[in-house]
Amino acid sequence: MTASVDAVALMNVAASVARRAGDTVLVGRRQGPVDADTKSTPTDMVTLWDGRSESLIVRDLSERRPHDGVMAEEGSARESETGIVWVVDPIDGTTNFLYGLAGFAVSIAATVEERSIAGAVYLPATRELFVAARGFGAWLGGRRLTCSSASRSEHALVGTGFSYHAEERARQGRRVAGLIAHVRDVRRLGAAAPDLCFVADGRLDAYFEENLRPWDVAAGSLIAEEAGALVTDFTGGPAHTGQILASTPGIHQAMVELLADPSPTV
Repeated sequence: MTASVDAVALMNVAASVARRAGDTVLVGRRQGPVDADTKSTPTDMVTLWDGRSESLIVRDLSERRPHDGVMAEEGSARESETGIVWVVDPIDGTTNFLYGLAGFAVSIAATVEERSIAGAVYLPATRELFVAARGFGAWLGGRRLTCSSASRSEHALVGTGFSYHAEERARQGRRVAGLIAHVRDVRRLGAAAPDLCFVADGRLDAYFEENLRPWDVAAGSLIAEEAGALVTDFTGGPAHTGQILASTPGIHQAMVELLADPSPTV
């Protein structure tokens, strides 16, 4: 990150654009049933509003930051002249959106050399706007976020998610079956970005998932980190889209040990 980059200013851009896009798709959802198509598998859904949200976001970013790059889930892309690339998920949790469930979000992050420096995750149904800038902390409104103080994995509420591919879901289900006897309980809320924000706010003590994409985690992982969570892969090494584990520090090593076996049994 160069000295000229103002991460807080970028955070404010992400927040403003995410809120506008999120309020737009919420109005669209409340107008009635949503037609959907599929992408990679029959369970990987996309709606008209994913595209409309992405178009709005890219247009707003182009007006505010015309020389930055863009990488977005539904295919929008632009090369960067500044070193800053905006990583965009126009609707994270499209299945929740399709079914009228609250757990969907708009996620926008500013990255430099593939490292998030600012981001926002907006949950339109609850009007919660989570933001962070590297070194500035994570925030929900005027409240600074701090992850939970849990120190025992058996008392941990853990979030996770599942692949769109049936074979991978079956393997992930076996992992959860082995885990659930050793934690307080497991939640599957249906969107990575909100789950990471919930770790930041102590609503989850840990969250793990496999086979994500950059736009799923770019903003949420920064928000979790800036709230004091540890964000790694399942071995405790650097997080990547193949594996992400975010947890309060007091249970992180225990979670690494619980996730070590790819096909655990109780």
